[in-house]
Order: sequence, then C-alpha cells, then structure tokens
Amino acid sequence: MKIMVAEYAVATGDPEIIAEGCAMLRSLVNSFDASGHQVRYPARRQVTGIRGEAVKCTDFERSVEEVARMCDAGIVIAPDEILADLTRVVEESTVNLGCPSESVRKCADKLVCSQILSDNGIAVPKMADDAGMYVIKPRWGCASEGISVVTEKVEPGDGFIVTEFVSGEHLSASLIIGDTTLPLTVNKQTIETGIGYNGGIVPYQTPRWDEVMDVAAAAARVLGCRGYVGLDIVAGDRLYVVDVNPRPTTSILGIVRVIDHEIGDLLIRARFGELPDAIGINGSFSFTKSDLDVILDAKEVEPADYR
Repeated sequence: MKIMVAEYAVATGDPEIIAEGCAMLRSLVNSFDASGHQVRYPARRQVTGIRGEAVKCTDFERSVEEVARMCDAGIVIAPDEILADLTRVVEESTVNLGCPSESVRKCADKLVCSQILSDNGIAVPKMADDAGMYVIKPRWGCASEGISVVTEKVEPGDGFIVTEFVSGEHLSASLIIGDTTLPLTVNKQTIETGIGYNGGIVPYQTPRWDEVMDVAAAAARVLGCRGYVGLDIVAGDRLYVVDVNPRPTTSILGIVRVIDHEIGDLLIRARFGELPDAIGINGSFSFTKSDLDVILDAKEVEPADYR
C-alpha cells in the first residue's frame, strides 16, 4: 500500500516541536516501510534516516490533501487545535488510519473531554472551588504547554480551564484500537518544573499496569477513539485521566524499540483487519527531550515536488 504520514513540525519546520515531530515521523515511516508499504511524507527538507519519500511542503493543509490523494491510506499528527480539521481532510481524501475527526474534536477540547469522561464514571481532575492547589491549562493545547500550578483560584480568561491539582505518579498509556483494543505499553512520564514533559521510560513496570490499561481503554472507548491513542494519567488515590491524545505521541519513540510487532502493521490491521490479542515486550527504553536532538539530523536536500 501507499501510505501518507503527515507530521506538522517536519512539514512546517516549527522549531519548538521539531525534535519530537521528527522522532514520531521517523518511528512511523520506518515501521510502515519495514511492513512492506511505500510511504510519503510532507517536509520542508529531507530528514536523514527516514526511509520514505519526502514531498515538498509549503502549505501543510494543502500538502495533507494532495499527498493523501496519492495514497491508499494516511495518518496526520498535528497540534490539538488543528488536528480535527486536518483529520477531516484525510477522511475526505483517503482512508484515515487515525482517530475519526469527531473523536479528535472531543479529545482536543479539554473541557468537553473531561465532561464526557466524568459522565461515564472515569476520574478526572474536578473543576473545584476549594481545592487548595489548582492547575491552569489551555482548553486546547498539546502536552504540558501553557500549564501552571497556583495556590489561589484565579479567572484565567477565555481559552483556559482551572481544575484541582491531583498528586501522584505521572504515567501514560498507549493503545491501538480497531474492532478490538490492543494495549501496548504503560509509560513513565518525566515532568520537571519549568520544563514540563521531559521524556520518559517505555515501558514502565508499575504494579497498577492492568488497572491503568483498563481505565485508558474505557476512556478511549467512550470518546470514540480508533488507531493509536495515548492517554496521560496521574496515579494517585485514584487513576485520573488528565489528557487524551488521539494521535501518535512521543512515547512511540520507545514503543517501536521494545514491542515485537511493527507499529505500522498494527495500524493497518486496526483499520483493515484484526489486531492480535496481545504483543510482546522486550526490554525498555528511556529518553529525555535533549536526547531527541540526536534524532533530528536533517540534510539540506530539497524534497520532491508532488507527482
């Protein structure tokens, strides 16, 4: 099959997230290639170590549409606030290997997402009036960008929400969902003051592994997610779902190194066939954000035009 993998940072050259974007793109493209598929990806410049064909990108949405129309299936990775619209473009142009656009829209809006999860009995940080400590975060946004912790409740203005601060271990769960749900790994997230997300450990052997996966699968199911889904969870007195990412996440960098299946093949099977009942895990992989700079090794080679 011909597969499109459209990753926002590599396609646009966004310097703030280019290292993470390059890491995710390389992990996916090389896995699809290893599974026997031809891969094209929009890019500002050719990236060393990615086996697919880079296609010149000057406008990301246009590139997503045009490259998708040249392929049998595709997946897009982009910031939350634009991911739903871009996913709709993929759906209208080829077979979408990611989450449905309406599911993406629910997940991207943290207020809507939290309400859906809470209504279905899944623990989320409350919009509390007397919590003592509060988290202010953008209603739409990726990872830990724009998040702050305060001791007095404030009115942050439009585009932000305020929740209670919940303490515990910062974990994430990675799943692939088709007609069935395939758990991949539970991961440890390194969260540092002033930095936010700074890498992690894949997988992380917590005694709450099964509990984490059950909560993650339930949350993804009520939100209508399919394909690759990553959920951020704080493991305290309860397991609190704090974010749902309806797309590949940075943890995929470790996942492709430790599982005994190709992630690309699993995404294809989730859409066109049947997922295995389980995957095997061999070893572990840890990384920091600074480690991602090693992955960002771009050559000054002009990508091909559309053809």
